[in-house]
Amino acid sequence: MVQLFDDERLDYLLSEDDMHIIQSPDVFAYSLDAVLLAHFAYVPIKRGHILDLCTGNGVVPLLLSRRTNASITGVEIQDRLFDMARRSVELNGLTDRLRMIHGDLKEMKSVLGHSRYDVVTCNPPYFPTPAKTEHNQNNHLTIARHEVHSTLEDVVKASKLHVRPGGKVAMVHRPGRLVDIITLFRQYKIEPKRLQFVYPKRGRDANMILIEGSRDGNADLTILPPLYIYNDDNTYTTEAEGIIYGKH
Repeated sequence: MVQLFDDERLDYLLSEDDMHIIQSPDVFAYSLDAVLLAHFAYVPIKRGHILDLCTGNGVVPLLLSRRTNASITGVEIQDRLFDMARRSVELNGLTDRLRMIHGDLKEMKSVLGHSRYDVVTCNPPYFPTPAKTEHNQNNHLTIARHEVHSTLEDVVKASKLHVRPGGKVAMVHRPGRLVDIITLFRQYKIEPKRLQFVYPKRGRDANMILIEGSRDGNADLTILPPLYIYNDDNTYTTEAEGIIYGKH
């Protein structure tokens, strides 16, 4: 049985799944954005190499492992989160395909090499670094949510470094950073190819975006149909339910 520490708990990865993940309400518990990214990203089915930056407790690699037989590597800078991810991989018997690395994504070239990965995914910190007086008292949450250790440019630069020519880079973020993301993608030769806006309900503003680009690709952006999460009665839409409960 896996060892749990402090306030950690063992959760099902998805409601209709036999996989588990170690979570902590005070350190990190994954949210809908990670589930949507893992569903949205292109993955090779049979073989290949996938890299997940800012992997947190390893939720995206674990979710992706349900869709592909490729080897998956996660990189996380926070030692507590890295250890949670490592133990979750062991718990699910996936050490032969999933590898977790503790380190800074800006300093991974000697470890991960150059242009080796078919796909790079990332659910990065969404917000610019706050002033010291605005930091959350929980340092784990501040680092997960704000660009304390890595900026958006750092993430895009690392993605370009590690993805192979023609490989895919997929990210989930906030709509307010879309112009920055597209600008940085093109600056680092990642051509935006697919974009989807995520809405809490019909008639509301989008609160998430899913974007995928191709390294050294040609300009040809497809805007996918909008994804609505809730119906007017606050139940999940059919499409959202299928994603969240792992039905498709």
